[in-house]
Amino acid sequence: MDIPLPDPGGQPKSSRSYFQIESAMHDRVAPSAAKFSIPPPRTMGNVNWRGMWELYLKEVRRFWKVIFQTVAAPVITTLMFLLMMVFAFGRGSTQIVGFPFEDFLAPGLIVMTMIQNAFANTSSSILVSKVQGNIVDVLMPPLSAFELTIAWTLGGVTRGIVVGIACAISMLFFAHLHLYSVGMILFHAVAGCLFMSMVGVLVAVWADKFDHMAAVTNFVVTPLTFLSGTFYTVDRLPPWAQFLAHYNPFFYNIDGFRYGFLGHEGARPVTGIAVLIGVNVVMFACTYRMIKSGYKLKA
Repeated sequence: MDIPLPDPGGQPKSSRSYFQIESAMHDRVAPSAAKFSIPPPRTMGNVNWRGMWELYLKEVRRFWKVIFQTVAAPVITTLMFLLMMVFAFGRGSTQIVGFPFEDFLAPGLIVMTMIQNAFANTSSSILVSKVQGNIVDVLMPPLSAFELTIAWTLGGVTRGIVVGIACAISMLFFAHLHLYSVGMILFHAVAGCLFMSMVGVLVAVWADKFDHMAAVTNFVVTPLTFLSGTFYTVDRLPPWAQFLAHYNPFFYNIDGFRYGFLGHEGARPVTGIAVLIGVNVVMFACTYRMIKSGYKLKA
């Protein structure tokens, strides 16, 4: 098929085929089409920092979205503990290690709430994903076991720190928070939350249903925190109980955190620091190994 092409004067000139015109139009468009080339694969290096950061943000946004349940509720519960214990046992001029009872009690309650919420954050996040079947959304991206461990753990630490700050602010209206060593406060706050975050990851990976997690919470976590000097000094315990308390990492966490406020210790601060560093190293190795093996995650 030939298409006549008129000249400027209106007289028809020699015609070109339809296919020749189409080819010419294609040649004009081709250079612009080269701009839409396929991008090269993204290189991440030895650590997928972007992916780890996004998973961490996901964990933070998860508890921040329901902040009344995840932050305000623990604060109210902790205040109820403080008021109940003070009204029941600390009325008048009751003092412990030279401080009013409420001043002695406040640091222990703060760190107890912090570590419990760090545990709750990681354990509930992973177990809910397993039960709902969307844990694959976390396992399919190019995230190594190391990166998953860090992101999940830091998410729990962040919730514990946020809850601790909220508890400390609210307790200022009911007790005087002394300040002896900021470094000891920060170390034991972070170390305790790290420890319990990793315990939460281990429990969530192991558990098949919420009853399993509740059993660990009710029969392990809560008793160990309550029997670690939260409401008393361990020197009031019988000798055999004092002996057992010194094998409880929760005791060193609570005692060291209280030492940062009051300057009073039930054990040598250096010993407590060494114990917390040791248990965190062991827990990280166990957590990393369990996630890397895919135990109850990739089955």
